[in-house]
Formats: sequence, C-alpha cells, structure tokens
Amino acid sequence: MPPRFAPPSADAYPLFVTTPETLSETLAALPGPARTWAEAQGFAAGAVEVLALPDAAGGVMGALVGLGAAAARDRTRFSVARAASALPEGDWTLTGPLTPEATAEAALGWLLECYRFDRYRSQPAAKARLTAPDGIDAARIEVIAASEYLTRDLINTPAADMGPDALEAAARALATEMGAEIAVTTGDALLEANFPLIHVVGRAADRAPRLIDMRWGSDGPALTLVGKGVCFDTGGLNLKPGASMGLMKKDMGGAANVLGLARMLMASGAPIRLRVLIPAVENAVAGNAFRPGDILTSRKGLTVEVNNTDAEGRLVLADALTLADENPPALVLSMATLTGAARVAVGPDLAPFYATADSDALTLAAAAARVADPVWRMPFHAPYETMIEPGIADIDNAPSGGMAGSITAALFLRRFVTETPRYLHFDIYGWNPTPAPARPKGGAAQGGRALFDALPEMLGL
Repeated sequence: MPPRFAPPSADAYPLFVTTPETLSETLAALPGPARTWAEAQGFAAGAVEVLALPDAAGGVMGALVGLGAAAARDRTRFSVARAASALPEGDWTLTGPLTPEATAEAALGWLLECYRFDRYRSQPAAKARLTAPDGIDAARIEVIAASEYLTRDLINTPAADMGPDALEAAARALATEMGAEIAVTTGDALLEANFPLIHVVGRAADRAPRLIDMRWGSDGPALTLVGKGVCFDTGGLNLKPGASMGLMKKDMGGAANVLGLARMLMASGAPIRLRVLIPAVENAVAGNAFRPGDILTSRKGLTVEVNNTDAEGRLVLADALTLADENPPALVLSMATLTGAARVAVGPDLAPFYATADSDALTLAAAAARVADPVWRMPFHAPYETMIEPGIADIDNAPSGGMAGSITAALFLRRFVTETPRYLHFDIYGWNPTPAPARPKGGAAQGGRALFDALPEMLGL
C-alpha cells in the first residue's frame, strides 16, 4: 500500500512533542491522570522516547514523544517517527513546539517508519496513523515516501528476483504509472548500438545485459539521471571473497535511487525534460567473462585497460554517460554503489558526491540540511588524473596502490562527460546496516530527498 496520511479527524489522539527543556510545561498542561502516569514512568523526553498516556477511565487519551536535549538533538533524525511503531491503533495528530521544517520532517519520518519489506515474510503493519499536520505539503511528502519505498524495495529484493530483466520490468512499471516512454537495448543488440562496455561486463551472465532508456516531459530544462544497475556482483574473474559478496544484491542501488528520484520528479509534475539511463547487468563468472589485462574500447572511443574485473560499475556507467553527453542536458547526475573507499571515508549514513560546479554543491548542501538527508562533497582532484592513465591504454579502470579510490573512480567517470556543462556524481552505500527511526535495516535511499529539494534551484525553475 502506498504511504498515506490519515484524513483529519476530531477523534484523533494528541501526540505531544516535547524536549527536556519544555517537558515541565508540557506535563503541567496534561490532565491529572496523564501527568501522574508520565511522572511515575520517569518520562524524560529523551530522543525517540515514547509514552502512551491514560485518561481517567484507563483508556488512551494521547501520548508523549521526546526529541532529546538540544545539545544532542542533531544526533538523531526522525525522532518523532518512532511513535508510528510504538503507539496503539488509532489516528494521531502532532502538537508541540515544532518549526514548519521540523513538522515536515516529523510527518515524513512517520510515513518512512511505516515501511515494511514483506515480499517473502508477512510483517505486522504499524497501526498508528498520522493526520497530516497543518502547514505541510502533504501530497509532496506522500510522493517522497512512496518513492523511497520503491528504492528500498528494489534494493532489498535478492538477485534471484531482481536481475537485469526484473530491473527492466520495474522501470517499465514506473514508466507506465507516470506516462513516460521507455526503450531497452538487450544482449547482442548492445554491440550493434555501440554500447560495448555494458555488453562485455554482462555477457557472462545467463540474464542478458541491457540499457534502459526512459524519457518523460516535453518542456523545460533537460536533466539526465544515470544509475548503476549491477544486479549482482561476484567480482567477475577477480572473484570477491564470500564476506564481500554477501550484500552484492545492493549493487544496483544507484539504479534504485535514480528510479526513486525520477518518481519524485514525475509524480510532482516537475517542469523538466527528464531522461533516465540504467545499464543493467550481472557481473558473473563464466568462460566468456572479461579478463584482467583486457583492453576495451568504449562507446566514446577511449580505450580502457581492465586491471580488476571487480571495478565493473564504472565501465557500464561510462557507456551510459557517453550516451547522456551526446545530447547535452543542463545537468547529468549519476548515482552508484561504486567504491568501498567511499564507505570507508564517510560511513553508511552520508552520501558522498562530486560536483563540477561549486554552485550546485552549495545548493545541494543547503537542501540536504533542510530535509535531513545528509550529503558530503568530495573533490574532483585534478592532480590524481595521472593515477588513472596506465600508458598502455587511455584510461585504467582500477589504479594500483589503493589510494583515493572514490576520487579516481569519479575522475574516470568524468572523462565520459565532456560536453554537458554540469555533472554531479554520487558514490553511495545504498544500505542501512543498523535500524534507526524511519530508516530500517536494509536498502536505503540516499541523496534523493536533498536532490528533489535542490533541483528546482539548480535547473532555474
């Protein structure tokens, strides 16, 4: 079911949002039985602390939810969201000292907390429903939540059920829902259409590689999204150890994230010309797998020396980025679970990104802070360009030495975006390893909400 707010109701229970600093005032305004109960339970308004309150007859009259102390409040996003899973069945309405921005965050967090991945096992749904708070754009928040649900579902689905064919089916379903056009080039037709790197990476798998090309909108500035769709990554002939292969169903997280962002843009009726390109492959092991030492010729004509078949994501993205760059939009944006170096640098919570335009980076950082979707800028450090130049070919897919792995990967991709005036690249993790309010363990959307908020300014809308 798509996430929805409950309709306004005179019978909705009040959910009192409070902090340690405002707690005494909040308790003083409660009826006697509720105040006595809260004091007896030691409610201290800590972050994500939730307490249902009784009325004089022993029923429920409302609840308290804590935001935590001011000094530590930035450590916990979506504190109010915990109430969605903790409270009893019924409609609830927010009341308390929340700014408009905090109210919108609380409302979104509530819907995100209600997400369940129940394809393979039934999961108890959250019974508490939130009425849309006054002053928020409820329809926009519902669109954002539904789009994050899509991203999470795609990443959480194991590769047996989310191969290149299933990823194509998901893209087609979204295109049908939103009235977009879609074209797919599959298998050996990739060679005929000059997508040699997508073909070579995916040719060893039973499920054929493909390039998904979705278009929507006829007016406004052009935006092209490119998402890495490696549906499972064994590492190829440079086989990953078992411990490193366990989460590789999420290696199509870039594709899942751009589909989620695309859904936000289309469902909100953004006045743009949108294109979504997804190279969808499996990096498998077979007799016809590409090899270390191979030199490949890309769509752009640049030759690439393969020093590691486990650095395949940048190869498939290279052909897709070249296609995007042939009819330059105002902005090209790529998203990929590309390097372990990015995860080591900033951990799983931050979405590291690269920008060729400082103005885009500043706009995005400000938007990320507004919508509680943290990002962190990384540098296109030009002196490292020599690290990806092997001498025997134009460019190296996996420089030796292990230094600056995320930066060199981003520089590799930038070589294929030469005509478009502005380029953004996200090297995301795409997975939440530890459950938190509104962010269950599993597939994660990263950077999409920040981009959705920032793109109107970036594109001059």
